This record gives sequence, C-alpha cells and structure tokens, in this order.
Amino acid sequence: MAERSAAGRSLAAADGHGAEDGVPAVTARLAVPGAAQMRLLGNRLAGLLRAGDLVVLAGSLGAGKTTLVQGLGEGMAVRGPVTSPTFVIARVHPSLRGGPDLVHADAYRLGSRLEVDDLDLDADLDHSVTVVEWGEGMVENLAPGYLRVTIDRPAPGPGIAQAAAGDQWNAPGDQQKGTGDQVRFVTVTGYGNRWDAAAGQLRSVLAEPLR
Repeated sequence: MAERSAAGRSLAAADGHGAEDGVPAVTARLAVPGAAQMRLLGNRLAGLLRAGDLVVLAGSLGAGKTTLVQGLGEGMAVRGPVTSPTFVIARVHPSLRGGPDLVHADAYRLGSRLEVDDLDLDADLDHSVTVVEWGEGMVENLAPGYLRVTIDRPAPGPGIAQAAAGDQWNAPGDQQKGTGDQVRFVTVTGYGNRWDAAAGQLRSVLAEPLR
C-alpha cells in the first residue's frame, strides 16, 4: 500500500473548505511505531494548538488515544498526570505556564449530544484546548473548526495476529499498561478555516520523523 511505504508515512491535503461542508481543510497520515512515539506526536501537535481549539479522538479501545493526550499535556505544560477520564467524564488540567488549560473528556459512556451538552464543554472552550475521546458525531458542533485524530491498528494478517493478541498499549479507557509496542496508523484531519490557515504548519510537523 503506497501510504504505508518503507518510510511509513504519506501526506495528503485538500485546502479551502469549512467545517460546515464536511470537507477537510487538511489531512495527513502517518505510521507511529510505539507508545513513546505516540506521546512525541502529541507533544508536537501541542505546539500548534491554541485556546479555543477542539480535538476529537477516534480509535478502538487501547488504540493509544490517552497516550496521545499525555503527549499533548506534556507539550502544553499542564498540571498532570493525564489519565483516562472514562469514569469522571471530563478533567481540567490547568496550564503551568500561563497558556491554555487542557480539558480532557471521554464520551465513551455518553449516548447523545444532549448528554454532551450537559457537560458544558463549551463553557471552557474559549480559554482551553478541549480534547474529547470517543466524541465523533457528538462534539464537532462545539466549535467552528476542529482537528480529528483517528488511530487505527494494523489489520490482522500473517505475523500480525499473534503479536496483536498480547500487544495492547492500553487497557479499556486507554490507561497505560506498559506492554509491548505495535505500530499504529494515525490520520489527522483538520476542518474549518482554523485548520485551513494552519494546514502548512500541520503538514510540516507531521512530516518530521518520530524519533
């Protein structure tokens, strides 16, 4: 597959679209070989984020969503530790350097936009970076633009199925287990004028080797 070459990366972009038309302003795809690199990816993305930004995380249980948010928290220099908010639904991590706070929410146990509205995430949106796990289809309307990060595991196949069986980065809720690494394929998609304007920066950051 061309986008999973020896370098493990490929980038693509489509510019000039708003979030309301459902067409991405920018899309980038890359392979992330392990948990340390996933945290590094989050750290780098943090450098692009600003108050008012909304990040929607998608991926199966244990894919590495919270690992990515841990990197975001490190890059944003917020009070930690950053762990899965599954049972408390949302946590606020205040900035330690006068930057935006990190609001980390988990919509896994929520069944509708009405339940999301009850969290009042939009009350903190203007002065925070809001990151929502399992938020696809429920939180995108909170902001005029948003960044969606989808984390996929490789499809089972010869030599992969056995490794995958004992190789979850995280337990349900994405809490770190410390087990072995396995590559993840990450798709970062920006919607709206915010990410239309930052498309070049996003592609540049994601083109840097994760090491």
